[in-house]
Amino acid sequence: MSVIAGQGDAAASMTLLWAGSDDRPRRTAPGPRPALSVDVIVAAAIAVADADSMAGLSMRTVAERLGRTSMALYTYVPGKAELLDLMYDRAHAELAADHAPDGDWRAAVTSWATELRAFYLRHPWVLQVSYARPVLGPHEQAVLESLAGVLYRAGLPSRPLRAIVSSLFHFVRGSAQTAAESRRAASATGVSDEEWWAGRSALLKEVAPDFAERFPMSVRLATEATPMREGESSPSWEQEVDDTFAVGLAVLLDGIAAAR
Repeated sequence: MSVIAGQGDAAASMTLLWAGSDDRPRRTAPGPRPALSVDVIVAAAIAVADADSMAGLSMRTVAERLGRTSMALYTYVPGKAELLDLMYDRAHAELAADHAPDGDWRAAVTSWATELRAFYLRHPWVLQVSYARPVLGPHEQAVLESLAGVLYRAGLPSRPLRAIVSSLFHFVRGSAQTAAESRRAASATGVSDEEWWAGRSALLKEVAPDFAERFPMSVRLATEATPMREGESSPSWEQEVDDTFAVGLAVLLDGIAAAR
């Protein structure tokens, strides 16, 4: 289930998002515990979400990671809703701001999309934050600015540019979502993709012996893959997802080139 961002105190969230790095930790009590600051709390929250997904995120779990009580966190962040906005934006800070290798716009967009997809797979909880209402923080905005700059410099007219940017974002998020869910399915069920497909395929032959006649195009899609060399094994489901991303991105880039 997706989480809608921006549900907390709007003024508090936007102020914290745009206040810059809070690198002045302050102690609220003596002792060996780490000093607290907004940055320290946000970093701990990201670590919790990376380890336990959004389901494991709460002010309590973040406080426990820092060796503090939940109440200590509220001095710096009003609540979980505002913390989520900060986490989402701060995570995007690890992405490069510039993608313009030698002025080659296709290489630049490919670099942007590949890095963003890898980012989503490092932090799959980010995909649970709905893109319907952006956080509007500086780091999230820098990702958009980077792509828009590449496409403007490529000579794309303004009219289709917004739709193209949106299409690229949705494509990258969708590809990462599929890959992330594939990883989660195997770990959550204890059944690999290969085992799952083998079992379901065998059952499908029993319950729908006329499947090939009823759905010939579907069978054709599954069987007319690139021929494998002798001794090669079938690609894993994750590899197929990666290959699909590469092909889909190439098609989108061809479409963008046609719109120039």
